Amino acid sequence: MAAVAATVAPEWATKEPCLMGIDEAGRGPVLGPMVYGCMYCARSYQDTLSTLKFADSKTLKEEQREELFESLKGNSSIGWEVDVICPKELSAKMLKRSKVNLNEISHNSAMGLVKRALDMGVLLAEVYIDTVGDAEKYRIKLTEKFPGIKFVVAKKADSLFPVVSGASIVAKVTRDRALRNWVFDETAQNMHMNTGSGYPGDPATKQWLEDHKHPIFGFPSLVRFSWGTCTPFFNDAVEVTWESDELEEDAGSNGSVKRQVKLSSLGFTGFKRKSEEIDSSGKGRCKFFQARKLELVRKFQ
Repeated sequence: MAAVAATVAPEWATKEPCLMGIDEAGRGPVLGPMVYGCMYCARSYQDTLSTLKFADSKTLKEEQREELFESLKGNSSIGWEVDVICPKELSAKMLKRSKVNLNEISHNSAMGLVKRALDMGVLLAEVYIDTVGDAEKYRIKLTEKFPGIKFVVAKKADSLFPVVSGASIVAKVTRDRALRNWVFDETAQNMHMNTGSGYPGDPATKQWLEDHKHPIFGFPSLVRFSWGTCTPFFNDAVEVTWESDELEEDAGSNGSVKRQVKLSSLGFTGFKRKSEEIDSSGKGRCKFFQARKLELVRKFQ
């Protein structure tokens, strides 16, 4: 889920070399989105940027972050963008068959912001970014993806470079507002946002998870259910058994019939004839559908 600050780069950003800072907010919490933010300005504006009192967002109070965010939004010499990655997306990527770990998700988000700026026409010359994983490997990865741009990857970059400090404020305020205005998809009673800090070790957060777990459906969409923190809450959950397809053995197929059914259910039609025979006969279908004599209906557009 992406929230975009602009679709066209400011005129100055298309005419002179620019520098960009990138930082994230919400990497560690078990609740809410992870947000990547960037801020960019002309290289010639760098000295002025140092006077704007941007600092690592973690060292600022909420009121200070909000005030600084509003000031940079109103500054015509600064551009910014955000990428908001919702809890469901994080969990789905981390738990799918081809797992995508949090570092890779972070890298992809940061590179997405660089690409977005380039697509808008920003003349990026330098990018400063807080490291995720090995700093040198990350720098090489970025350089190979975007040759011609100088990348500086460093630990605690948000406290070293004002342009990253600004990006840190963009990311943190965006995440805070997302949580403050969160609307639950779920309709259960007595749901609330007294979540504590959202970090796994916070007793208030643990209590919120305990209060909002469901023995069958799990947690609300606010929760990153791929986090290990969530596992102990379901030691007494309802066990669900899924009916598996019972396929008749086809001596000549060497298991190909089973694969054909699965592929057809995913929209692949390379084995159309065989899969249609199985669907129409009812063989190899789940007991639920066989017992009710339900047939597959295909909608053609």
